[in-house]
Amino acid sequence: MQHRYKTQGVCSQEITFELDGNIVKNITFYGGCNGNLKAISKLVDGMTVEAIAEKLRGNTCGYRSTSCADQLAKAVTEAYEKETK
Repeated sequence: MQHRYKTQGVCSQEITFELDGNIVKNITFYGGCNGNLKAISKLVDGMTVEAIAEKLRGNTCGYRSTSCADQLAKAVTEAYEKETK
C-alpha cells in the first residue's frame, strides 16, 4: 500500500513509500538534500519497518532534534501500526 508522510522540522516536505507487510519499498523524499536522501532510500529499500526504525530513529541533523532519516523511521512505523490495527 502507498503511503504519504508530511515531515516536520526538516528540509524535505514529504516522504512517500510502499509497505508490503512490514517490508518498505519505493521510498521517495520530496525536497531536502537530494543526493543524500536518494542514497538513504536505496540503502533501506527492502528492509523491514523494524530494521529501519532501529537504525534511523533518533538521528539528528545539525541543531535540529530530528532529521530526514528520523522522519522516515517515524513515517514507516506509523504507517505499519495503522495497517496492522
